[in-house]
Amino acid sequence: MQHLDHDRLVFLALGESEADNGESTHLDTCAHCQLEMETLQQVAGLGVETQGLGDLPDPPEHVWQGITAQIRAAEELPSLTGAVRQRASEPTDDAVRPAPGATGPGSTGRSRGRRRGGWSRWAATAATAAAAAAIGVVGSVAVLRPDDPAPAPTRAVVASAPLAAYGSTPPAASGDARVFQGGQLHLHVVNLPRVAGYYEVWLINPTTMEMFSVGTLGDGPDALLPLPPNVDLGSYSVVDVSAEQYDNKPAHSGDSLLRGTLTG
Repeated sequence: MQHLDHDRLVFLALGESEADNGESTHLDTCAHCQLEMETLQQVAGLGVETQGLGDLPDPPEHVWQGITAQIRAAEELPSLTGAVRQRASEPTDDAVRPAPGATGPGSTGRSRGRRRGGWSRWAATAATAAAAAAIGVVGSVAVLRPDDPAPAPTRAVVASAPLAAYGSTPPAASGDARVFQGGQLHLHVVNLPRVAGYYEVWLINPTTMEMFSVGTLGDGPDALLPLPPNVDLGSYSVVDVSAEQYDNKPAHSGDSLLRGTLTG
């Protein structure tokens, strides 16, 4: 038995197209296509249900890493370019073959639906990746709910510090720093003032004012930065977020935005 195309089922599940008589008959009798259709409809339903959600906690970093991995995997499919070119150069049978359930000579009711609603295999893959990402985000939110009887395991924190606005930085700027067991510094910052350059993270010895750079912050509110092996957090206890210029000068600019002291 020839099953319905996956990309056609995606469009039907999203409600972007209606099944013709032949497709409806096939879905009524084919358990394989019924199951795939139901799965796609469930994913589409999850997207609809989450549209009105607000004030949700930020998804964990691994969710975004998973999204990036899915997109890169779709982009790097080795047969993608060749398949697209081959499909574009070959005539399609549906353009000249009557669709199941269609009537009259040369009927192309099915093919018209496919030309309007057909997705390429890459688009279907990307849609699947996006659906998986959406499920991951929803699952993460569910794990983070305070009434969940089985909360997700947390990483051991060996030191932490609240970060407050420093110097002339607007008081609304704030954040927190946590050092995870294993040597990683996690920062969460909000309301940082816009700068022409970038944000850099430092650890400072408040006694000697010696310091070293841990890394830079990206565009998002969270960053996970590796610490040097055997770093002495008892001495280098001040976490500093500075505004830096693209001037090829590795030293601290002197423009600190946030500071806080780590405690165990």
